[in-house]
Amino acid sequence: MLWLFRKSLLKRTVVFILIFSSSLIMKINIFLICLASISWGTTGAAMLLMSQEASFSPLIVSFWRMAISAPLLILIASRIALDYSALRKHLSKLIGLGSCMALYQICYFSAVNKAGIAVTALVAICSSPLFIAFIAAWSLKEKITIRILIALVLGILGTGLLVFNPHILLETNQDFFIGTGIALGAGLLWASYAVLAKASISRLHPLQVSAFSFSLSAIFLLPALLFQTFSYNSFAQGLPYLLYLGIIPTSIAYGIYFWGLQGVSATVAGILALLEPLTATLIGVVYFKEPFGLLSGVGAVLMLLALLILTLSIKQLKYKRAK
Repeated sequence: MLWLFRKSLLKRTVVFILIFSSSLIMKINIFLICLASISWGTTGAAMLLMSQEASFSPLIVSFWRMAISAPLLILIASRIALDYSALRKHLSKLIGLGSCMALYQICYFSAVNKAGIAVTALVAICSSPLFIAFIAAWSLKEKITIRILIALVLGILGTGLLVFNPHILLETNQDFFIGTGIALGAGLLWASYAVLAKASISRLHPLQVSAFSFSLSAIFLLPALLFQTFSYNSFAQGLPYLLYLGIIPTSIAYGIYFWGLQGVSATVAGILALLEPLTATLIGVVYFKEPFGLLSGVGAVLMLLALLILTLSIKQLKYKRAK
């Protein structure tokens, strides 16, 4: 009888340790993705401040972000043993990652030129979690629970309210609709990037995936320099901002995003990434004194509620698996 009691106690202890350790790892992964998303939310403010000092087109800024971040990531990743068989197996995915990132930059900023910042942000950011959910369910066989679905709907609705501009409804010109379509394409490209990244880090280290994808993206964006008149004075003035954009919201942010993605589904990561527009909005309100209406407030609350539901959903899933 005593032996059975000890066996039962040992089993419960092991279950508790499994629950606690898996929950802690999951919390760290969620934190890393949230931190990356918050970091991405600072890029708009950095670009706005840079535009006051130097004249760079957004596409050129995208190139320099990749070009600055790639060597740093390569330097760090070079200290990690590379599995060459895994590299050969996932080479097509890495090329796809570089292509998706480069094309995303091109589509996003082309959409901004035709449809404006608000529409592009609304369509691209809100559509990408939906695309991720469908693509990940098809290619990675990820399951979408009821709670994750509720969090997805609340997150997208909250983001829409946060960045929505009533003037959008008055637009009827052809460029507006073309820009909206391009923005939708940008959302699809980002979703493809996220799913490919999730598939790649199964065999390659997250920092290696980041290094390869950004190096390829920088190469693909290199022709953009041909359309930019180079000025040493302008480059010197904008360099501090370019360094910030290349290191903080690119090298570090994507590095920890890929790291967190190891233990979080692509669908969940897509919802967590909606913290980016929330961060950008808060910076705009606090630092640049931008207006923050009732709809924006409701949107922010819905996004935080989505994050809470998502966290509770993951905890419940981990508990069931441990049992």
